[in-house]
Amino acid sequence: MKIYFDNIVFNLQSAGGISVYWSELVKRFACSDHDVTFIEQGCDVSNIFRKQIDLSQSRIEYKRTIPTKISRYLPVRLKLDVPSIFHSSYYRVCGNPNVVNVITVYDFIYEIFGSGLKQKLHHLQKKHALHNADAIICISESTRTDLLRLHPYIPPNKVKVIYIAAGDGFIPINKEQPLTGANEHILQRKFILYVGNRSNYKNFDVVVSAVSQLNDLSLVAVGGGELTAVENRNLSQISSRFFHIKSPSSTELNILYNYAFCLLYPSSYEGFGIPIAEAMKAGCPVITSSLSSIPEVAGNAGLMIDSICTDEIINKINTLNDGAYRNKVIELGLVQGNSFSWDRCYRETQGCYEQALRDNRKYN
Repeated sequence: MKIYFDNIVFNLQSAGGISVYWSELVKRFACSDHDVTFIEQGCDVSNIFRKQIDLSQSRIEYKRTIPTKISRYLPVRLKLDVPSIFHSSYYRVCGNPNVVNVITVYDFIYEIFGSGLKQKLHHLQKKHALHNADAIICISESTRTDLLRLHPYIPPNKVKVIYIAAGDGFIPINKEQPLTGANEHILQRKFILYVGNRSNYKNFDVVVSAVSQLNDLSLVAVGGGELTAVENRNLSQISSRFFHIKSPSSTELNILYNYAFCLLYPSSYEGFGIPIAEAMKAGCPVITSSLSSIPEVAGNAGLMIDSICTDEIINKINTLNDGAYRNKVIELGLVQGNSFSWDRCYRETQGCYEQALRDNRKYN
């Protein structure tokens, strides 16, 4: 089976959930027996996950003629005369008649929460990709439901749910070892952990409000870019116990999960929610919402809030002060977090390719 991987997401993100997903697939397919070519825009990529992958130059096909800000919206041109899979990391398709196009749909955040020109461009690009896709992968049942609701013309049998996962490096560690490293002063505190971007639908302001009423707790935010002026004003009430770690390594993030009192993740919408699975695998209790895909990921191990408000969050945090209850939540989380697997994601993706080639009438 000839496969083309479109690595465009590594030029669109320096980090992020989609980059995690794509890098995990790339690593596994690069080590497989399949004939795989990786399409890239150039070798000067800042993506932290791409930098960790060693791909042979003989397997890379560069498309450097057009800037990424334009090429990201254009079809990919390939010269080939054998049936091949083309799988884009971010909503591009190939017009070659010998190609079976596979796309992955992550979420519908732009459609639900976006506005303006950027939202319109994204919607048009995604709609074009969906219209030309021979097979569609959704990363959760919730995303599949949104897809079929927003694009009812798509045949349901063309859409397959393949769950993503948390990395193998997220594990419980021995906390009896002496603390060392740049974050040692944080780990000595009792802290709430918040991971990811802080867009409006993530409800970071509610997190700050809850922590501001819990004087014994600090707040550690990971990633999400620079703090805005509005965020800095809101955080002024807890400035002495707020810490922002912009881009920790996976090892550093695992340590933060291990030492955190809990992960607070009150998002209004997720395509999957990788930090929930990461935290659970690392033995960190998770307080999160009961919306969109989150119940699929958190299962019976997440402490769910039905209303994203300060009082509900504080009530859930306080329940974790009971040591026996906290340990039970951690045990359930370890089982739930480890129920997702990148190896299974790889195998099911490979099966999706094979089925797409069989089903496509161009080759029957």
